Amino acid sequence: MRLVVLLAIFFVACSGNEIPNSKAESLHSQIFTDSLFTSGIEGPAIDSFGNLYLVNFNHEGSIGIIKSGDSLPQLFVDLPDSSIGNGIRFDLQNNMYVADYKNHNVLKIDISTKNISVFAHDSSMNQPNDLAIMKNGILFASDPNWKNSNGKLWRINKNGRTSLLEDSMGTTNGVEVATDQKHLYVNESVQRNIWIYDLDALGNISNKRKFIDFPDGGMDGMRCDKNGNLFVARYDKGVVLKIDPEGKIISEFKLHGMKPTNVTFSKDEKKIFVTMQDMKWVEVINLE
Repeated sequence: MRLVVLLAIFFVACSGNEIPNSKAESLHSQIFTDSLFTSGIEGPAIDSFGNLYLVNFNHEGSIGIIKSGDSLPQLFVDLPDSSIGNGIRFDLQNNMYVADYKNHNVLKIDISTKNISVFAHDSSMNQPNDLAIMKNGILFASDPNWKNSNGKLWRINKNGRTSLLEDSMGTTNGVEVATDQKHLYVNESVQRNIWIYDLDALGNISNKRKFIDFPDGGMDGMRCDKNGNLFVARYDKGVVLKIDPEGKIISEFKLHGMKPTNVTFSKDEKKIFVTMQDMKWVEVINLE
């Protein structure tokens, strides 16, 4: 394995009217070679020790790990029963949850023993794609139907029981619980909308309204930082956007590829890890 480190400074200008008054950002990117992942590279998620996990390392149906302080990924586990993962999340007890889009599951992995179990299953799911989690352990799953350009939104309770929250959305993809635990963000990739809901402690949603939309491109994964800003992977646009809680775009980070699939923060939130479908690598955005 070899690590290609590109030291480059990118000055990102605003394009059209999409980013009024945004701040141009510079970034330093680290890129892993395309021999390390498949085009299904996704995830990504950080455990409490600072280790980074990504799905489809080297072959479909696997999960790779990049240990904290290291730079080379290695195989963590192979998923059973032909399962293929997509989004990954951790709860506060360091349990890993994986959206298994092939078998309509959310898997649970004990990262100490590597024991894998089916936490939730619902045959009426299209293909669970991305996950979000509340601090109390309640999960949310986006569930797109790419062929029909529509999708669903699910809640998975702490006992693994599934509840269908939305049945007739656009192509649901990125999903994120806001930092204040009182709002839920869900995006629709094809329709280019991000919706925001009010969220209560039981995981009930209400008061759906438009947070922001875009005239072109697509969207994939999303994450909130500790200040409540939403970072969005703009698929086919080759950027990650930073959006404040009022829906104003304040920064744009230019990437080397065009198809970012998901994002997550380092443990100290000084870096963003971005999975790139077209390049089959991970890019690292330095926020300092």
